[in-house]
Amino acid sequence: MRRMAAAFALMTALALAACGGGGGSKSTTQSGGASTTSHKPVTITLWNGFTERELGVVKQAVADFHASHPWITVKVVGGVNDDKIIAAIRGGNAPDVAQSFTADNTGAFCSSGGWIDLKPYMDKSGIDASMFPQAVQTYTQFDGKRCALPMLADTYGLYYNKDLFKKAGITSPPKTMSELTADAKKLTVRDGDHFKVVGFDPAQGFYENAPAHYGPLFGANWVDGANKSVLATQPGWVEFMKWQKDLIDFYGFDKLRRWQAGAGDEFSAQNAFERGKLAMAIDGEYRTAFIKAEHPDLDYGTAPMPVSDSHPELYGAGYVTGNIVGIPKGAKNKDAAWELVKYLTTDQHGLSVLSNGLRNVPTTTASLKSNELTPDPKFKVFLDIFAHPKTATTPITAAGSANQELFQDFVNKWQAGKVSDLGGGLANVDKQIDAQLSQSAGQDVP
Repeated sequence: MRRMAAAFALMTALALAACGGGGGSKSTTQSGGASTTSHKPVTITLWNGFTERELGVVKQAVADFHASHPWITVKVVGGVNDDKIIAAIRGGNAPDVAQSFTADNTGAFCSSGGWIDLKPYMDKSGIDASMFPQAVQTYTQFDGKRCALPMLADTYGLYYNKDLFKKAGITSPPKTMSELTADAKKLTVRDGDHFKVVGFDPAQGFYENAPAHYGPLFGANWVDGANKSVLATQPGWVEFMKWQKDLIDFYGFDKLRRWQAGAGDEFSAQNAFERGKLAMAIDGEYRTAFIKAEHPDLDYGTAPMPVSDSHPELYGAGYVTGNIVGIPKGAKNKDAAWELVKYLTTDQHGLSVLSNGLRNVPTTTASLKSNELTPDPKFKVFLDIFAHPKTATTPITAAGSANQELFQDFVNKWQAGKVSDLGGGLANVDKQIDAQLSQSAGQDVP
């Protein structure tokens, strides 16, 4: 999770894979989705991106799966990225089950046929997509094909330092962006031209700051009903960019960049929030596990992210994305693979083991209430954000995250003060995104 992929290259590679290279690998099980009833022993392979401690959690969930499906032995291979999965599909050596950290790549996996359509299997097993929240349903299918299911999710909320709040006389976390700005200024501690504490860093590209994570907070959409990019015509995006630029200007862009240079690596014990150098931050539920392991004495709280002053009804919602899991084209044991996919994505016990160990959000609505979950109050905030009906994700496209990358490039120029015409600049980004989407869909650009 928490990674941006070179999605257009992925889409191209998968398109090539769909045209050839994998034709020599045939399934030894019946196609269509029904589990075998003979329970003939079979060994399947699960490729996933987890390593070290987290890989151990996945292996524990798989061990529990084997206990309930003793005829299926699973070989778990960790540290596998999407590039390796694609190469295996092209070479006819695909695993039976593949997990990806990058939900943005669902469009490429589905449109290319790199991962097979799971609907026939879901229908025969009585699995309905409605068991997942709407946003999760969105990022596991593309153009009518559901080639993936969700295996845990990341949701984003506000982390705040309670000790620093007390010193600044702030009694509760902000609920609107204007309140966030006011609190950030109160919490900021300067030492000459340097910052001892930054109240809130709004610079996109820092830690978990990405336009996608803020869009739902401003009621901003990426595309219209015709799947055309609408950044320039969405008031929410303009409001978001003006808000973050105003706060950057309060700090000074160059001064803020100097502070960031010493802020510490995001995924280390030197993280600025964990060390009390950043009073508030947007982050995922997984940060609770990092803090517990690295700075257990930190007095902090979690809350939904503040929302646009124009959309107070959005408070409590946020952004969601997550792991996806599917069955690659050429998998040799598709029926047994489906049993594992079904377990890892819909079984309450399996999801509880994964959630408790990985500290990510379980992905079915029912699993959020499982008595096997062991969330503390700080973690529960993210379960509530996940379940909120207005929690949203980015649209899945054949170009993967190309739209986000193009937008991020423009935001980088904007926040550095290199853009004088915001509306015109956004309109130009819309054209670039539409061209990319058309190219990815194999259409001519008008």
